[in-house]
Amino acid sequence: MAGRLYSGVKGVAATLVLVLNTLVFTTAMVPFALAKLIAPAAAVRHVVDRVLNALAGYWIRVNGAWMAAVGRTRIDVQGVEGLKRRGWYLVASNHASWVDILVLQKVFDGRIPMLKFFLKQELIWVPVIGLAWWALDFPFLKRGRGGASGQVDLESTRRACERFKLIPTSVIIFVEGTRFTRAKHHAQRSPYAHLLKPKGGGLAIALATMGERFDALLDVTLAYPEGTPTFWDLLCGRVRSAVVRVQTRPIPAELLGGGARRAQVQEWIDALWRDKDALLDALERAR
Repeated sequence: MAGRLYSGVKGVAATLVLVLNTLVFTTAMVPFALAKLIAPAAAVRHVVDRVLNALAGYWIRVNGAWMAAVGRTRIDVQGVEGLKRRGWYLVASNHASWVDILVLQKVFDGRIPMLKFFLKQELIWVPVIGLAWWALDFPFLKRGRGGASGQVDLESTRRACERFKLIPTSVIIFVEGTRFTRAKHHAQRSPYAHLLKPKGGGLAIALATMGERFDALLDVTLAYPEGTPTFWDLLCGRVRSAVVRVQTRPIPAELLGGGARRAQVQEWIDALWRDKDALLDALERAR
């Protein structure tokens, strides 16, 4: 009983630190984001972007500090040697838990540019956070005319990503589109033992808009030896270990330049997912 109470106290304390960290970070970003919006000249952007990315780096490191303080999660990492802090990477990962995001931020901090997600254009209007995402150059997806079809306006998205030709960028995509659960696995009748079916749409968009700029694909495999944790488990310090395996893979030339068909991208990611499933099986047997 005392142990559970202590764990809960740590969880509340970590939540407060996370919220405070986010509030301080976003508040500190506002004047620089407004400067970027009002004076978008290249010289101004260069200075402001450095400040904004430094602030984001502090936010990630403070999160790493409270993670270490409440639980000292041991992260077993392989495959991050030789990555370039000023490179361009497309990062594809399986998705087990909301914990994944903080684990990957901690693993890649200082090794590659800050991880950025494709976001729906509508999210730019979220108070304060939307401005922060925009200021940090998170790529926003624009829908086709009317939005009824759900198709992405690739030309608009491509124009929005033009700045990434000059700014080192890492775009991360959770290819399954949602977190893994046994219920979802069963409902999908997934052919993989440890994964949901991969969806090639996000990768296809990234390759169509930025493909020739990427240096490589970082194929990330995540596993939690003691079982998949919740975010509350992380806050309470109950995540004892995580396993991260990173494989740097070349992107096939036929998928670059925006001319690849969705079926070609899907075939490529299906092959990666078969390898990933085998790796997860090997990690499970090695426990």
